[in-house]
Amino acid sequence: MTAYEPSGEPGAGTGPAPGPAPDGYDAVVLAGGAARRLGGADKPGLRVGGRALLDRVLAACAGARTTVVVADPRPTARPVTWAREDPPGGGPLAALAAGLRHTTAEHVVVVSADLPFLAGPTVARLLSALAASDADGVLLTDADGRDQPLVAAYRAPALRRELAALARDRADRADLTGLPLRRLTGALRLTRVPDAVASFDCDTWDDIATARARIREHGHVLDEWITAAKDELGIDLDVDTGVLLDLARDAAHGVARPAAPLTTFLVGYAAGRAQGGPEAVAEAARKAAALAQRWAEEAADAEPAPAAGQPDVAPDATPDTRPDA
Repeated sequence: MTAYEPSGEPGAGTGPAPGPAPDGYDAVVLAGGAARRLGGADKPGLRVGGRALLDRVLAACAGARTTVVVADPRPTARPVTWAREDPPGGGPLAALAAGLRHTTAEHVVVVSADLPFLAGPTVARLLSALAASDADGVLLTDADGRDQPLVAAYRAPALRRELAALARDRADRADLTGLPLRRLTGALRLTRVPDAVASFDCDTWDDIATARARIREHGHVLDEWITAAKDELGIDLDVDTGVLLDLARDAAHGVARPAAPLTTFLVGYAAGRAQGGPEAVAEAARKAAALAQRWAEEAADAEPAPAAGQPDVAPDATPDTRPDA
């Protein structure tokens, strides 16, 4: 398990803000481990926040030109290229070499499939730091300062050079089976970016429980839910959730409580019919909010002045208090 600190946002880290990222990158996801400390469970398929760990990692690498998953094929939320080390179970170095064969980009993000808090901003930070340096790779460090080489971005030529050198140096066999990952990283010039949250990985059932509890914390649950719902529905759209929440509040207070979810649905439907993006959602929300405000103003004008000694509070606009249609 990587050390975990509950404070901080995934991808925030403690280093400088990311600069421009490279134009294109590939991703290699290692997902074929034995998960011994989980009793041999299907770790990439374990769910955190309703989504498989593997799918969470794939979402973080959505900007990759090619995403290679080194494991036996399985259903995934995003299309990927499958690869496998030969023989299977040969360890992370052999798996990395197998995945790298399917990539063509100059920069490669290499991650494991058990990172519940990995997010797009983390990937962008790694790539930006790599582009701004002359290092062979940029990796995350955890809360204890330990290197996490499977949450990293590398220059593909440097990886291929050192992997080939390791294979040549083996007198008994020409493959990389059983070699530890440090044999590779020890030969590379690396830059480090601290991020105690995004580097958290799930090796035990306690880790899984910790991850599931964290996403339900007050500061994270709404963003986690929206991300999960978009992934489940196949929606790739970033909208201002604050605008929609304000609209739901205005509809509930100015019209009736059930108007809140129905109004936000209608806003989404209107934006979809207009074939628009976030701007179309914002415009539809603005119109609906203005309508709800007009309803509230009419209701206020129609209310009699409060009697002496009565509080000046508008009655709750519930379905029981509105006129029958």
